Amino acid sequence: MRVLFAGTPAVAVPSLDALIDAGFDVVAVLTRPDAPLGRKRVLTPSPVAARAAELGIELIHAAKVDAEVTARIAAAAPDVAAIVAYGGLIPRAALDVPRHGWVNLHFSLLPAWRGAAPVQRAVIAGDDVTGAVTFRLEEGLDTGPIFGTLTETVQPGDTAGILLDRLSHSGAILLAQTLSAINAGKAVALPQHGEVSLAPKLGLEDGRLDWRQPALAIGRRARGVTPEPGAWTMLEGQRIKLDPVQPAREAAALPPGQLAMDGKRVLVGTGSHPVELTRIQPAGKKMMAAADWARGQATLESVVFE
Repeated sequence: MRVLFAGTPAVAVPSLDALIDAGFDVVAVLTRPDAPLGRKRVLTPSPVAARAAELGIELIHAAKVDAEVTARIAAAAPDVAAIVAYGGLIPRAALDVPRHGWVNLHFSLLPAWRGAAPVQRAVIAGDDVTGAVTFRLEEGLDTGPIFGTLTETVQPGDTAGILLDRLSHSGAILLAQTLSAINAGKAVALPQHGEVSLAPKLGLEDGRLDWRQPALAIGRRARGVTPEPGAWTMLEGQRIKLDPVQPAREAAALPPGQLAMDGKRVLVGTGSHPVELTRIQPAGKKMMAAADWARGQATLESVVFE
């Protein structure tokens, strides 16, 4: 079966590899254009583009699937299109090109967390279980009928990045299995059922920690925004980046945002019990152990995160 693969970030690469390993004929890869990265803003291919180039697969770079891109997709003559975190909408004209349509691998248990940041939102919300589905892509936002589902337990220390990495590999197997079932004429897509929740893309402000909230909510948010956009707080008018925090239930209560030392631990007060800082990145400096940063403060008890 001839497959068009659409994807951009690193989490889509395992799916491309899985389709190749399963023997599918990946005739072209649709990915977003090279993007400037790093302080020098060097134009860099997407992880999917880099992998496709290694495999010698034709690349279609596009930030938007317009008539010209649709024509290039049609010229590749795919039987089906597989899409994983491409980062753009697929219009009706392009959806109609493959005879088996487009199959989307989405990292949530739809209809929960429809949108661009399902794993991040699941961690922030404190979901105990999440997963991935393959579904037939429609013009609506993640509304299509579902082919296959897998579940994944959210571990206490999971950041969004760690959880998404696990799902990218297990989901890649699910995607290959779904396309195999379609090719064999055995795939059945069933309508979505359940409560709908939305997972819009995270912005910088989503990473700000509100120390007035309970420690549990702060910990979830810090893990949910790691690695992107990252957890942060304000100190003396400057933005301070933070790695995920750890609960310190046995520690003495502190006012929200108030810092204190407890042995070698750096604690911060919350709306409930304190949390322990792990690593911190002051403005203009590299990430460092919280204890190392604390030793550079004259009086830690006078430091209050905003």
